[in-house]
Amino acid sequence: MRNVVLLGPPGAGKGTIAVRVAEELNLFHLSTGDVLREEVARGTELGKEARGFMDRGELVPDEVVLAMVRERVRGRGGVLLDGFPRTLAQADGLAKFLPVHVVVYLAVGKDEVVRRLGSRRVCASCGAVYNLVTQRPRTPGRCDRCGGELRQRPDDAPEVVAHRYEVYERESRPLIEHYARQGLLVSVDAARPPEAVVADVIRVLRS
Repeated sequence: MRNVVLLGPPGAGKGTIAVRVAEELNLFHLSTGDVLREEVARGTELGKEARGFMDRGELVPDEVVLAMVRERVRGRGGVLLDGFPRTLAQADGLAKFLPVHVVVYLAVGKDEVVRRLGSRRVCASCGAVYNLVTQRPRTPGRCDRCGGELRQRPDDAPEVVAHRYEVYERESRPLIEHYARQGLLVSVDAARPPEAVVADVIRVLRS
């Protein structure tokens, strides 16, 4: 099975798209962002190390993330990496232990990113994600799944969102050119409803 990297700026919908695509194609979905947030919530040493960087909208050091990814993909085939790699150094490190067969870039503009992230809410209990513009909960402020409280993540605050986008432009955007030079990159318009984006990504991966 092929190993897939899903790229895109913050707010491009990587998490939503990755979950649906992984289920449809029976891929192992690994979201480094979700794993790091779990470590922070549990108060592990990794979580403590990562928390300061995440709250400021900065990238967690490459060696920390690479070690975590290596451990979780060991012995697996058909991996969908969501939100990783984020730097050229991470891409080089990843290539040493996992071959990448296709890279899907979710293309979306800055204005749409700011609008989406400012409206995102996450359940404090189960982690379900909502959007006050495009995917509202049935009961305001409460999760449809478990009734937990919906909160705005610290890294979705307006000033942090702006900084995150700057970090993406500086550190992560070169990955697009990196994978394009290798002939691995396919771009998908992510400024559309999730159903349309998912259908396009699945089509790309099945072709």
